[in-house]
Amino acid sequence: MRILLAPFSGGGLGKADKSEEAPAEIASVLESHYELGMGSAEMIHVDKNNISQTMDNIKSRAASFSREGFLLLGGDHSISYAAFKGFSQDGSALIVLDAHPDMMDVFSPPTHEDWLSTLISEGGVDEDKVFLIGTRAFHKNERIFLNEHKIRHYPMNKLRSLGLPSVADAVMGSVRSLPAVYLSIDIDVADPAFAPGTGYLEPGGLSSGEIIYLLERFLFLGNIRAMDIVEVNPEKDVRGITVELASKLAHLFLEKRGNTSNL
Repeated sequence: MRILLAPFSGGGLGKADKSEEAPAEIASVLESHYELGMGSAEMIHVDKNNISQTMDNIKSRAASFSREGFLLLGGDHSISYAAFKGFSQDGSALIVLDAHPDMMDVFSPPTHEDWLSTLISEGGVDEDKVFLIGTRAFHKNERIFLNEHKIRHYPMNKLRSLGLPSVADAVMGSVRSLPAVYLSIDIDVADPAFAPGTGYLEPGGLSSGEIIYLLERFLFLGNIRAMDIVEVNPEKDVRGITVELASKLAHLFLEKRGNTSNL
């Protein structure tokens, strides 16, 4: 299991500045709290002034470890566009935990506000294999895109009414027979009380315990081979709790999917 670091905030439209510092901060906690040697972690070359080249670099490294599996630490959410393109095979699914749909428009190269709509529009992922969980802030363009493409979508009000176990069951039932699944976690899916260190603070989100519950349920699936954690901003953090949450999620993934004794 490879750990990839992508210290890139060039797709964040100014809202994700300083998220490029998150990979090193999260890696430091993994080393100190979980006693993980980070010698196998790879820093991907990024250039804030050359988004296209950065996307190519991330895609290339994700492709290199698509079978082995990887944990990708960002950075703004635009990196998930490139990482999934490098990771994906025919029939790969994408599960996204996020406060926002990230479907504002279709741009190339994409930003963190439209990476998912761009990926879908380009055919980078089948729209019936996308699962969006935890949203609670929408632009009208995003509502239109979600409806037109019939994306399977579990906003916070639906999560509350159905209950997390039912949502986890539904998503797992849909992807368990697929060849490979990629899980993307935008830290702003958490309520700001649990993750204040991010560029967009959206009240009414998941608790840290609820995110951990979903991750642990999803990791019962044997086909989740890659995960990213994005949009952590250490500069905006309070007592390091957002970095701590991201590190906890990273460790859970590595513990279930990687041999942590070799990391």
